[in-house]
Amino acid sequence: MADPSSYRPKPGEIPDSPGVYKFRDEHRRVIYVGKAKNLRQRVANYFQDLANLHPRTRTMVTTAASVEWTVVSTEVEALQLEYSWIKEFDPRFNVKYRDDKSYPYLAVTLNEEFPRVQVMRGAKKKGVRYFGPYGHAWAIRETVDLMLRVFPVRTCSAGVFKNAERTGRPCLLGYIGKCSAPCVGRVTPEEHRELAEDFCAFMAGRTGTYIRRLEKDMARAAEEMEYERAARLRDDAGALKRAMEKSAVVLADATDADLIAVAEDELEAALQIFHVRGGRVRGQRGWVTDKVEAVDTSGLVEHALQQLYGEERGDAVPKEVLVPALPEDPDAVAQWLADRRGSQVSLRIPQRGDKKDLMATVQRNAQQALGLHKTKRASDLTTRSRALEEIAEALGLDAAPLRVECYDISHLQGDDVVASMVVFEDGLARKSEYRRFQIKGFEGQDDVRSMHEVIGRRFKRYLQEKERTGERDGQPAPAAPATDATRAATGPVPGGPEAGAGPEAGGPVLAVPEAAAAPPATGPVPVGPETAAGPASPGAAAGPEASVAPEGPAATGPAPAPTLAPASPDDVTGPREEDGRPKRFAYPPQLVVVDGGQPQVAAAQRALDELGIHDIAVCGLAKRLEEVWLPDDDDPVVLPRSSEGLYLLQRIRDEAHRFAITYQRAKRAKRIRSSPLDDVAGLGETRKQALIKHFGSVKKLRQATIDQICEVPGIGRRTAESVAAALAATAPAAPAVNTATGEIIDEDDGDSS
Repeated sequence: MADPSSYRPKPGEIPDSPGVYKFRDEHRRVIYVGKAKNLRQRVANYFQDLANLHPRTRTMVTTAASVEWTVVSTEVEALQLEYSWIKEFDPRFNVKYRDDKSYPYLAVTLNEEFPRVQVMRGAKKKGVRYFGPYGHAWAIRETVDLMLRVFPVRTCSAGVFKNAERTGRPCLLGYIGKCSAPCVGRVTPEEHRELAEDFCAFMAGRTGTYIRRLEKDMARAAEEMEYERAARLRDDAGALKRAMEKSAVVLADATDADLIAVAEDELEAALQIFHVRGGRVRGQRGWVTDKVEAVDTSGLVEHALQQLYGEERGDAVPKEVLVPALPEDPDAVAQWLADRRGSQVSLRIPQRGDKKDLMATVQRNAQQALGLHKTKRASDLTTRSRALEEIAEALGLDAAPLRVECYDISHLQGDDVVASMVVFEDGLARKSEYRRFQIKGFEGQDDVRSMHEVIGRRFKRYLQEKERTGERDGQPAPAAPATDATRAATGPVPGGPEAGAGPEAGGPVLAVPEAAAAPPATGPVPVGPETAAGPASPGAAAGPEASVAPEGPAATGPAPAPTLAPASPDDVTGPREEDGRPKRFAYPPQLVVVDGGQPQVAAAQRALDELGIHDIAVCGLAKRLEEVWLPDDDDPVVLPRSSEGLYLLQRIRDEAHRFAITYQRAKRAKRIRSSPLDDVAGLGETRKQALIKHFGSVKKLRQATIDQICEVPGIGRRTAESVAAALAATAPAAPAVNTATGEIIDEDDGDSS
């Protein structure tokens, strides 16, 4: 635990300008980001008597090891920079709202030639018009089903659409009148786009125009005694009215507004948002957050506005934002919202009338959401705490293992041998920390040797990070040279310039106090061969800066570790400053779990001993009897079957197994699908597919001449020569034989993948 006085800036060092400040821990990771109108007053508040600080603030300042700040021109710039840094660094002591579920949107893909109406979740895509979010996907489908009578827009997938184009027959919706069937040319692309735009206009709230038009056409058809057409128009108008009834009118003046309500206690806060468009509730969202910093309702509202509108532009930011409490600087926040919308935004507290009544409804939803969340979480927190305590007691640990890493080996009869590393913090999976390895030290099946290699590679990377920053010898790393910009602002800057900061980059001037600890070292960052596997999952990191590593004490064994061999050129990603971004393998666990019994545990312990690491506990969980094995123990530790600790170890082990086998299967499938064309330099997937489409198969492509290959669009003579050489060097596979008939089966399109 650090003493805040050890890194307190000297009097007069901190400017009294607007700006954003960062607290870093001993590993140089950013743990808190804040903004201030007056940096000197705000930062000085953190260095008062610890007894006077809020408990969470006290925890933050004693965890931190340095503080830095960046001066900006206006409070709006400070708000924008604070949001950017919170998103970039993911500080552990900042409030972060998390959705209590993934909300579905009604989306219209206006970026396609034939726009499609569908249900979508996740990140928003450019060129797609979104409506919602909705509470349930079925609510979207009911609305769409009603509206397709009037706006028969395409709803089918790309595969169904292409199949209909090929066969010349529309799908069922085309036959029953709920799709205009652009796939078979019943309408032109322009006519279909007009239908999609009318659909969007209706969903955006311009409903009266379409209903009045249908009623007028119905009356005209009845006068002309076209009663069947009049009945159909009557039903269409009724369908639109029923669709409208699903979102009741809540504001009579057709207001576009978002209403935000907060329910909180000492530990947590729940946020509810109602999206009102055209006077109707078009969507609702709910967030829950831990109050990891000392923050009041206005602070929670400000954080919510940043996360809700930080990535939005244009009409996605409404004209009115109604909140229960105004942020600390409402004018700056309103200006920031106006900049994102492109026009004036009203940020205020509703005082009377329909808007105040609706805010009360949103507030009740927030209270109910917080109550439900606390009911669910109470048992979960208690169970996880008990599980960690049981593990610590069973393994003889001094404290509960807050960070646990588990390793598993996966292969298929000795081929495609891979390993996985999963991370659990406080008993919960931290998927951004997952890593996967290819076993490259040998070939064949040897789980014990594989485990030794993986543990060695992982903790070599950890020691390399410690050596690079100077932690390993207990000495600070050499300071990076200060830039002219920072020297001109505040003199020498031990921490080095921030990326994108300074006048040369067109950003704000960075000012860092001399007391900043552990400045970055320049030079290449060694990257082990495990990174060759690529990102572990969509949530896993793909590069050294792609995930936030958890907090954990540095491993400092009593004996000095052996000197590490220099990284090879293939293991280097280039220079990188320690700027608080996430680092791979930089933080040690308190417990290493391996999937296996005594041999695997002994191999893992031997790898740690060879590196001089003696303060990380190791255990193994054997599948058959679920016994826990410890190094140098001839008998296993047997936890009761009802033990929460055993259940947690099983979950961690099973997650490591799932992650490893998923990677192994993907690697094996990629090898099976490999093609001789994969070895042609400069030949991408698009041109490979063009070659196969032109010739029909790899066999026919192998028989083609260079001139014939050059006929394929996008293929030049040099590329054609490379293709021909690669195919000539690859002997064709032996023909397959049908064992029932004795026929030789020729190569087909399956060779092309």
